[in-house]
Amino acid sequence: MMKKTICKLMVLCCLSFAMTAFAQDTMSHDNMKNDNMKSDNMGKLMSVTGKIGDDGKTFVSDKDGKSWTIVNPDAVKGHEGHHVTLKAHVNSDKMEVHVMSLKMAKDSGMKSEMK
Repeated sequence: MMKKTICKLMVLCCLSFAMTAFAQDTMSHDNMKNDNMKSDNMGKLMSVTGKIGDDGKTFVSDKDGKSWTIVNPDAVKGHEGHHVTLKAHVNSDKMEVHVMSLKMAKDSGMKSEMK
């Protein structure tokens, strides 16, 4: 009688450990899937320099002259027409940038002369 009780208890313990391990494995796969979806939608985080459009909704890159749509124009408000460096998630497929931070770009080294 004691052996049957111990056997049943052991089987129950093994099943509960197996279920716990399976649940944790499923959660980690779901988290990886969600992380991949976020990075696909947001694009790669990059540092890019260029000019904010006068409308505040576009960004023209210094590197290649391409025009990008700013998906969160509130992030660049007050910098319309300015030469800036953005830290942004870049989605090349949609030609969009999601601005995370902005700073004024350094001058190209040319000094203006006062007349």
